[in-house]
Amino acid sequence: MPQVTITIGHGRTPEQLRTLIHEVHAAVLRSVNTRPEHIRVFVHEVPRTHWATGDVTLAEMFPHPTPVEPVEPSEREPS
Repeated sequence: MPQVTITIGHGRTPEQLRTLIHEVHAAVLRSVNTRPEHIRVFVHEVPRTHWATGDVTLAEMFPHPTPVEPVEPSEREPS
């Protein structure tokens, strides 16, 4: 049973997260010999104040975040 865990900074739209999950699921399905219902994708959204690089949080790096533009979902492959 393939399991993929994605850690991403908080701030994406539900549509963007759904597209991400779909695209990762499709990539695993193409790459690994398994059934679609066996693929698990977990998305962990981390608050920008809880993620740091070089002792600087994302909130400090980008104090006024640019609104995230929604991404059009790709054509969904039939399951």
